[in-house]
Amino acid sequence: MQSSYFVHPSSFIDIPCEIGEGTKIWHFSHVMPHAKIGKNCNLGQNVVVSSHVEIGDNVKIQNNVSLYTGAVLEDDVFLGPSCVLTNIVNPRSEIVRRHMYEKTIIRKGASVGANATIVCGSTIGRYAFIAAGAVVTKDVPEYALMIGVPARRAGWMSRHGYRLGAPDASGILTCPFSGMRYQEVGTDALRCLDLDEAAPLPKAA
Repeated sequence: MQSSYFVHPSSFIDIPCEIGEGTKIWHFSHVMPHAKIGKNCNLGQNVVVSSHVEIGDNVKIQNNVSLYTGAVLEDDVFLGPSCVLTNIVNPRSEIVRRHMYEKTIIRKGASVGANATIVCGSTIGRYAFIAAGAVVTKDVPEYALMIGVPARRAGWMSRHGYRLGAPDASGILTCPFSGMRYQEVGTDALRCLDLDEAAPLPKAA
């Protein structure tokens, strides 16, 4: 089973857990029992994956990230170095609150920057982009660019990770890298006009 994925000798993998084919787990990391990690993931140095955490395929987790019980990462998520996901809103050392763990969901394609904090109970929408050092305290729309403390939406990001400029006369926002077109829906939502939202990310033309 282990031949289908790579684990550095300095890391610990507790059984039972699930690790997908092609995944790489680097130095000094720890995967706890009942964690689920998908295919072709890359876990950097000193990453902790707690019990019952769910990680999809092609997820990249940089150094010094701890994923606590309650975290759910869909496919193609990126977590930058030393970012933080919590699972209790009111922790106290002398009070056991394991039954109160809250779920944090990071949807497909979203990116979380270095040293950002995601307060538990939040859902990060697909292809959202959390800037370095931001503190997310509530749900984040798809494609949203979130900055600051507490984080606020400062614009939109394309599926390819480029900030979208102002809409043209027809209300269309165009990715400067791929040429894909987007359109605002109401005051706080964005949709892609050029492909099925479930389709794989295309390369630039």
